[in-house]
Amino acid sequence: MSEINTTGRTTPKRLLTQNSDLRRIGVFNWTLPAFVIEMPDGSHFNVCPQAGVCAQLCYARVGTYRFKNVRAAHIRNLLLCRDNPEEFERQMTEELRHKRYAGKWIRVHDSGEFFSDDYLLTWMRIMRSSPGVRFYCYTKEISRFKRLVVNDAPENFLWCYSLGGKEDHLIDLSTERHADVFPDVEALIAADYTDQTESDLLSVLSESPLVGIPANRIPHLLKKQGQETFGSLQRARDEKLRAKNAGAGQGFALAH
Repeated sequence: MSEINTTGRTTPKRLLTQNSDLRRIGVFNWTLPAFVIEMPDGSHFNVCPQAGVCAQLCYARVGTYRFKNVRAAHIRNLLLCRDNPEEFERQMTEELRHKRYAGKWIRVHDSGEFFSDDYLLTWMRIMRSSPGVRFYCYTKEISRFKRLVVNDAPENFLWCYSLGGKEDHLIDLSTERHADVFPDVEALIAADYTDQTESDLLSVLSESPLVGIPANRIPHLLKKQGQETFGSLQRARDEKLRAKNAGAGQGFALAH
């Protein structure tokens, strides 16, 4: 990707950007589309394989994320890292050498996920090649992280598991750092979670491993969430699915 600057010369277009919230705290971000996306060739790709109830409550599927130019940019990012991973790694590693990123934090995905082992391993190589930069993320890819990251994490990488996905049950809620989305600040405080409203970096830097996020003030999503958290909604969905499967299994046994 490239753009024409004021001198008429072609210069590489930056892969990393800053949304308004992250710009306020000096953090850069890398963004992909959220959940299942239609690709330019008409096929569909799930960028968030372990998404659960979060898919219906995701801020990255509404508002400015739906703007045509924004979606196009996010799809370009996905095509680069999915279909040309070696070029993505080269471009990202090269960009991170710029002095603007020295000592800075990069949030990997303010939308999207580590959709494959290879993609996650690519990012880990990028991180190791950029020791002067720090990286963090939220993720619902719990089993993938426990296989590939937990025992071999780059020194400059921190992460926070995120509730609302199909692998919530793999998180030890009493000891492992994780985030849950609450209807408001009062609810997260009542649940003894730490409010990260002041800075997104508190997701990985707060003393408490219990990270509380107030829901985005998007009316139809607030109505859908009600007084529940992403975690409680996912637990209810999981229990309903277990009951359904148990009933189906019992019926199958009786039929034989």
